[in-house]
Amino acid sequence: MKFTAQQIATQLEGTVEGDPDVEIFQLSKIEEAKEGSLTFLSNPKYTPFIYKTEASVTIVNQDFVAENDLSTTLVRVQDAYGSFSVLLDYYNKIQTDKVGIEKSAIIDPSVEMGENCFTGHMSLIEEGSIIGDDVKIFSQVYIGHNVSIGSGTVLLAGAKILDGTQIGKNCVIHSGAVIGSEGFGFAPQENGAYKKIPQTGNVLLGDNVNVGANATIDRATLGTTTIADGVKLDNLIQIAHNVSIGKNTVIAAQTGIAGSTKVGENCVIGGQVGIGGHITIGDNVKIGGQAGVISDIDNNAIILGTPAFSYTAYNKSYVYFKNLPKLVKEIDQIKKKLDLWTPN
Repeated sequence: MKFTAQQIATQLEGTVEGDPDVEIFQLSKIEEAKEGSLTFLSNPKYTPFIYKTEASVTIVNQDFVAENDLSTTLVRVQDAYGSFSVLLDYYNKIQTDKVGIEKSAIIDPSVEMGENCFTGHMSLIEEGSIIGDDVKIFSQVYIGHNVSIGSGTVLLAGAKILDGTQIGKNCVIHSGAVIGSEGFGFAPQENGAYKKIPQTGNVLLGDNVNVGANATIDRATLGTTTIADGVKLDNLIQIAHNVSIGKNTVIAAQTGIAGSTKVGENCVIGGQVGIGGHITIGDNVKIGGQAGVISDIDNNAIILGTPAFSYTAYNKSYVYFKNLPKLVKEIDQIKKKLDLWTPN
């Protein structure tokens, strides 16, 4: 699909500087763009690339001032980064805007399918499930019994949605994600063995939730594992049984949250964070990458480290962490002077 610079400017409420009829058919980074590409410039670090880019059209901020001649047509907007994000979203919708049922898809006769849905090759939808309007289900997706999926949701290839899961509107479930699998529940026995505890609950995802590739969200032992509206989960995240995550919280890759923990709203959790079970994390909390959280965290806290503690205290302590060998040597020297030193 092709667009002209003028069409793009009209869509973004911007103005064209250059050839309004030049056409683009792909999106590219400014340093890699070729003829026919649309790119953008918002970070001053990349300004040198605009003078040598081969992009046909470049979106820039209104206040951009060129210091040299340009070969690219400019589209001036209030916010170049935000405008390019709008176009990326539109481009992505075009890529996933399919309708129909492909031949090898299997849909139980009892399933309620909305309008304008797509079901890809070798996907399977089990008995009793309800699929809303405009839902896109790509190849090899499995949807279990009595699942509910809200309108506008996209399930990418290979996602697995297990029995009883409820997914809201306009969610994106990426390839390999498993939602509604059994929680890790085992009771120790007197003989040292472990007995499996049945996991009879489900998973509830709110609206506008994003679940990354190969992320797993376990169903509750009893009740519901809850992911609220607007939550964004990166790839390779583990959410255990009965966890609750509040609205608009974002979590980076390889983080694990143990069972029955409650995470508040508008939190930001870095990558490879480990969060223990049965604890409460308040609203607006920020947790640095690789932190280990083992106790409750108050609202608005910023924490780092393992075990995690205050960001400010951590930075002060780090000065001493990295100087420990030097400090030990100095202490040994002081002990020698005081005749208190004994060799190890």
